[in-house]
Amino acid sequence: MKRREYQSRPEPRSRKIFPRFKAVEEVPKGMFEKFLSVFADVRAGEGPGVVLMTANVFLLLFAYYLLKTVREALILTEGGAYIKAYSAAGQAGLLMLLVPIYGMVGSKVNRIKLVAGLGLFFAMNLLVFYFFGVAGAREGITFYIWVGIFNVFVISQFWAFANDIYTEAQGKRLFAMIGVGSSLGAWLGAQSASSLVGRLDLSPYQLQLIAAGILVVCVGLMVLVNGIQKKTSSPEMAAHADEKLGPEGGFSLIFHSHYLSWIAVLIVLLNIVNSSGEFLLGSVVSAEARNLFPTDIAAQKHYVGVFYGSFFAGVNLLGFLLQTFVVSRVFRFIGVRGALYVLPVIALVSYSVLAFVPLLAVVRVAKTLENGTDYSLQNTVRQALFLPTSREAKYKAKAAIDTFFMRTGDVIQAGIVKMGSELQMATAGFAWLNVGFTLCWLWIASRLVKEHRRLSF
Repeated sequence: MKRREYQSRPEPRSRKIFPRFKAVEEVPKGMFEKFLSVFADVRAGEGPGVVLMTANVFLLLFAYYLLKTVREALILTEGGAYIKAYSAAGQAGLLMLLVPIYGMVGSKVNRIKLVAGLGLFFAMNLLVFYFFGVAGAREGITFYIWVGIFNVFVISQFWAFANDIYTEAQGKRLFAMIGVGSSLGAWLGAQSASSLVGRLDLSPYQLQLIAAGILVVCVGLMVLVNGIQKKTSSPEMAAHADEKLGPEGGFSLIFHSHYLSWIAVLIVLLNIVNSSGEFLLGSVVSAEARNLFPTDIAAQKHYVGVFYGSFFAGVNLLGFLLQTFVVSRVFRFIGVRGALYVLPVIALVSYSVLAFVPLLAVVRVAKTLENGTDYSLQNTVRQALFLPTSREAKYKAKAAIDTFFMRTGDVIQAGIVKMGSELQMATAGFAWLNVGFTLCWLWIASRLVKEHRRLSF
């Protein structure tokens, strides 16, 4: 896994005067960079690029949450709700084919053609869904699977591009700022989807058109950022912008690198623990609704709807606040390696408490803290893990890990839930099972830290 030496050169250390960052011996910042330094250690000349990247990921997440609304509307009204139980397996199977194709294309074109081409490809897919949908075609199942692949592929490629245009030192400073766009896009996208459907009475197919337009804008932003980075980066960084990727495949890179293999295993375990936690929460909420309204199904549905509306709002708000004000400072004080331990420690404590006190209030607090940290700090750590890797790993191996291995975790979790249901495991039993998986997660994190220390500065 040979990486470019100039991408891992250390920068001058910076001193923090709360709440701003200031680096020793750096070029003086303009007013724009001084403002951005409230949120992260943004240095002179980096402001325009990082803001455009933040806007880009904001729009991507905004579009995704519009499409999630379309997905649910189509799948539930076309009688295909059962597909939810099998969609992860179907997506994993398709990704086994798509990831190698993506790698082959990456070996034949430069990075901007790769990222822009994929964005335009998905935008064209949405136009096809729109035309078939308004013509009366039943596309709920197909669209459900497509959205699952779109989400992981597009977001993975965005962060691969970010890993490629920034050095390791820059990524450690700037990824926290860029991640703010992700948190804000998820929050506002979910809110806007409800308003667009409820107040403006837009159809699912009109939302598909809006999302397609957003993707085209994102492609334009990628092209703009690529041009800015070629002009402002070091000569070595600018030179590789037009280079094609090597011939290695994503899965081959993973299986021949201990570091990438540990990342893949980490993603699988993280997904198992988080998805099992969601199952726990859903079970406890459903049981509480039945206890409160044993014979009133409508009241049960209302209770569950109100609970989840409040729960998602709390998780998104916590994630946004952590991403905006905490993540950059965690990276500064304990680094990427230290940050790897934060979420599994939270999960270990949470599920240990749940094993003894499986009450709804406890589950809610535990999952709010876990999910909020996952969507902010842990997500930024996942992206930063690829900073010390080769360009081929940033695009090809990352795509395989963020798509196939993530969906594999979903498949394994579904099997665990089925097994637990057949064994009639109680809430406490599932909590103890998650404690065991979290201990494995911590051990994997320790192995990954060792490999990261060997690769990084």
